[in-house]
Amino acid sequence: MKPFQSGDDPRRNTKGRPKGSPNKSTDEIRSMFRDFLSANMDKLQQDFDSLEPKDRLQFIDRVARLVLPPPLHELQMLTDEQLDQLIYKLKNEQNDKSKND
Repeated sequence: MKPFQSGDDPRRNTKGRPKGSPNKSTDEIRSMFRDFLSANMDKLQQDFDSLEPKDRLQFIDRVARLVLPPPLHELQMLTDEQLDQLIYKLKNEQNDKSKND
C-alpha cells in the first residue's frame, strides 16, 4: 500500500458542491429550528407578549431570517428556460386580468 499523498484521494470532491444544490447542513439546522419553534410555541408566545414593541419587531426579523428562505434564492436556481416560462405565464395572467376588468 502506497503512503498517503496530499490531493491523491479518489473519494475527495475537487469540484465542490454544484451551483444551486442545497446546503444540507443549513437545511438541517433550519428544519431543527422550525421543529424547536413548533414544540415551544406556547412559551415563545408568552415571552413574545412580554416584550416591548421594538423588541417584538427585532424578534420577528431574526426568527424570519432563520426559518424563511431568502426570496431570491429560488429564482437564482431557475434555468433561463424556466425563467422565460415564468415570465410568459405572468404576462398571460396580467393580460387575462386586463381583459376581465
